[in-house]
Amino acid sequence: MKSRFGAITTVFSLMGLLSGPTWCHGQAQQGAQDTQAAQAPQNQPPMISRTPRVGDSYNVKMDATKQWVDTNLDLRVAEKIRITATGSIKYPADKKHPDGRTFGPGGLARGYADLIHQYAVPDGGHGALIGRLGSDVGAQPFLVGESLEYTAPIGGRLFIGLNQSNKDGEAASGSFQVKIEVLEAGLTAADVAAESAVPYVTQSVLAQIPRRVKDQKGNPGDMVNALIIGSKDQMLQTFKNAGWVQVDKSVEEAVFSAVLQSLERTDYLTMPMSVLYLFGRGQDYGMAHAEPVKVAMSRNHLRVWQAPDDLIPGKTVWCVAATHDIGFERDQRNNGITHKIDADVDKEREYVNQTLTDTGMVGRRGHVTPKDPLTTAKTATGGEFHSDGRILVLVLQDLPSTGTPQGISSSNR
Repeated sequence: MKSRFGAITTVFSLMGLLSGPTWCHGQAQQGAQDTQAAQAPQNQPPMISRTPRVGDSYNVKMDATKQWVDTNLDLRVAEKIRITATGSIKYPADKKHPDGRTFGPGGLARGYADLIHQYAVPDGGHGALIGRLGSDVGAQPFLVGESLEYTAPIGGRLFIGLNQSNKDGEAASGSFQVKIEVLEAGLTAADVAAESAVPYVTQSVLAQIPRRVKDQKGNPGDMVNALIIGSKDQMLQTFKNAGWVQVDKSVEEAVFSAVLQSLERTDYLTMPMSVLYLFGRGQDYGMAHAEPVKVAMSRNHLRVWQAPDDLIPGKTVWCVAATHDIGFERDQRNNGITHKIDADVDKEREYVNQTLTDTGMVGRRGHVTPKDPLTTAKTATGGEFHSDGRILVLVLQDLPSTGTPQGISSSNR
């Protein structure tokens, strides 16, 4: 365990992200402020919502000093719009840029200094125009730039914003003029499936799935708190669309990936997680939904195992154990250091529910309670957790535009 964290330190050293305890603390605080600002649209004056109609167009001003602006448009599932933007924004002069920096809706090219900031869209230009549906923490921002045709995967209020930190906005000037055109109507409320029972996930099926995963020595650990039903491609694409990334399986992969992504000037989100076991083998996939810079300490993460082929005839079932890392604690197995999880694991289960459902690729969802529900226990490292014992069930479907998953490597299974 100690050697693992030593290698993790090496990862960040190679990225140029560690230069002493004072730096780490200060940058982590700045990163947290950036993320909080990026996730929560600023309060806007009270507005009456509008349901857009095909052929309508709307104009919204995106001021440089704002983080998010409410467009006042409530999109429906499958509503198709076109967003175009013009104008310019200027960041003031500094030591590296004595004349300041002026840019359009595409934003500024990302540089090495941007690695320590937590912009809402990690691979988008600095200051670029971005959007999101909804204002909750699970809403996934997307890049708009100068122009984008966008089909809403879920229903929700449309916000536009800038891929910048609060500090950037304090001294910025200028604005983007944003035009939103409605191209195709969305679905009505009656067309959208609500939560319902999944009839083929029976008690006999649940009885064949272990309640908990195990570590290498057989110590029981995290609970299995979600089932995903769908093909491998559907499962990977849904996680990708929801902003989750596949986690490196080894420290060696982590070091290589960190160096490569640092050279490519992208955020490093794929810190490795330990191997846990279900059905007698380690996880097929590890997924994380994390904050850059703080990723080593705090992240939403989960492990995924494909269930035996005959669990539900004709269906591919993925078993998920999801927890939320919130810091570090003593590993009671070996007195080393390990991640501390949020004891309320149901919150992470519902975070998975929200982020995946918001992609529009969940055709049916529900919760089931096994006959032997797990309500309280300890992880393999000794940390306590509690639950209402329910298991989330998500049945996946394809979106019309879904293709081969990109950015998440294939499993051997």
